[in-house]
Amino acid sequence: MAASTNAVALVGCTGLVGSQILAALQGVSSKPTIHAIARRELPSPSPSPPPTVKAVVEADSSKWPALFNGLTPPPKTLFSALGTTRGQAGSFEAQRAIDYDLNLSLARAAKESGVETYVLISSTGVSTGSPFLYPKMKAELEEAIKGLGFPHTVIVKPGLLVGKRSDTRLVEASLRYIAKGMGLVSKTWLTDWWAQDADVIGRAAVGAGLECTEGKKDKGVWIVDQKEIIRIGRKEFKDNL
Repeated sequence: MAASTNAVALVGCTGLVGSQILAALQGVSSKPTIHAIARRELPSPSPSPPPTVKAVVEADSSKWPALFNGLTPPPKTLFSALGTTRGQAGSFEAQRAIDYDLNLSLARAAKESGVETYVLISSTGVSTGSPFLYPKMKAELEEAIKGLGFPHTVIVKPGLLVGKRSDTRLVEASLRYIAKGMGLVSKTWLTDWWAQDADVIGRAAVGAGLECTEGKKDKGVWIVDQKEIIRIGRKEFKDNL
């Protein structure tokens, strides 16, 4: 990153993938200022967070979009790993208020404040024509984000997320257990095509964002699929350290 673009914002930074994006950002050689927007204080293994991390704590997430104009230095990249589950939210309508409405409001505020690169963690297999509410919502968010016209829009589309979650979802937990076991035999042949480790996804998101801000990618929409997640997150990200 050049000095003029050496600040980023991150929402969803306490979740499975978001925490890995935060960790990856702290490891890159350009040492960007990281505005980590969250409802609660960030967990930290050390007595105080690294000096590059500026925690922006606001318990009322509806106020988050208004925070963008006050971030200093102003971010040129926004990473969003923001999302919840129907179980945590209490209903699909409450889930949509976060996964779709809040995400879109944050993206609009970011665009208006001068953010040039937007990186969204989405999912594979989503469609606006899906009969299922969740994949339809995710696809609708992707289309709405594309319509905002960021110079660079990066949509990261992993398969099953492999990693330790704070919440328990029986079916996903079972699949993650299977993915981990198969990965011990061969990640390349048995796992990579349908499941990715959260740390690899996080590094892929950061790596893709860096490619955009450093002028290595043409402007427009870049869909980072599972194959590219592995390429960027596992094989190429070390070049940013």
